[in-house]
Amino acid sequence: MQDIAVVWLSLLASLAVIGVAGVRLSRYGDIIAEKSGMSRGWVGLILLASVTSLPELVTGVSAVTVAGVPDIAVGNIFGACVFNLGFIVVLDFLCRKESIYTRVRQGNVLAAGYGVALIGFAGFNLLLYRDAAIPALGHVGLYSPIILLLYVLAMRSLYRHEKAQVADAVEDRVDSHPQMSLSQAIRGYAVAALAVVAAGIWLPQVAADLAAAMGWKQSFVGTLFVAAVTTTPEIVVTVSALRMGAVDLAIGNLFGSNLFNVAILAVDDFAYARGPLFADVSISHAASAFSAMMMSGLAIVGLVTRPTSQVLRSVSWISLLLLAVYLLNSLFLYLYGH
Repeated sequence: MQDIAVVWLSLLASLAVIGVAGVRLSRYGDIIAEKSGMSRGWVGLILLASVTSLPELVTGVSAVTVAGVPDIAVGNIFGACVFNLGFIVVLDFLCRKESIYTRVRQGNVLAAGYGVALIGFAGFNLLLYRDAAIPALGHVGLYSPIILLLYVLAMRSLYRHEKAQVADAVEDRVDSHPQMSLSQAIRGYAVAALAVVAAGIWLPQVAADLAAAMGWKQSFVGTLFVAAVTTTPEIVVTVSALRMGAVDLAIGNLFGSNLFNVAILAVDDFAYARGPLFADVSISHAASAFSAMMMSGLAIVGLVTRPTSQVLRSVSWISLLLLAVYLLNSLFLYLYGH
């Protein structure tokens, strides 16, 4: 019993470190955008989304190298994608006066569409590489360089689209941090990022200990618990953006994080020396990949149709469907993940 308590306390400590660091990342990231003159939409999509995904990156690499638990690495990535999309339900609930889908610029559809393509490609190869006859580049699956190429192409397309659009509403803000220079913001940003990295290194071993102590399957732990902890920075940044009225930044951070998360799978594959990563993990992760695809598709429907009605004056019907897919995916992993 005492060992279980220690493991849970370790998990909560990781959550606390990443949560505090996430708050500082969002603050310093916003200051960097303000001081540098870059588009806040672009900074949210690239700088914030990539850095708030640092826990997934470090956790994945550590899981496949130090801890030797590839299921937690892959489960964490797909679980984080599902978790990010499920968090749209919370944002919709927080927008009490109207559905969040009516407040978001439809340009976010492009990022969500690229998310469907990248997550779908990863899920397809997860099924494909169950056959050991599929060729590989040494110990790396053929899918990894293609994932990285698709990610770069998606970022290039999103950058061009961002330049073509009118500036976000938050671009009109005056300098709200005159007491801090750009160099100070960069240093603070680096310190916060290092804290996230330190917690990410610790996290996979804690998750493996939790799975053993509770008798849970690693795919379940990696997809739900580790994903919940490592997506804390995304949650903090997203809620902060929503509170200051930057709804596009909030939603864009979630979609951008999902794109970066899929690219992390390729990095994990390069770091995993035993062979193609997808050939050595549970096939149950495909359920999370396809759940993320369905949820991305629902989000696109919401962004295009912009439903104004709310069920019981709380959330739209799109959000209820997102919640249903998230809960069904969690139930499947708990019952059948191995």
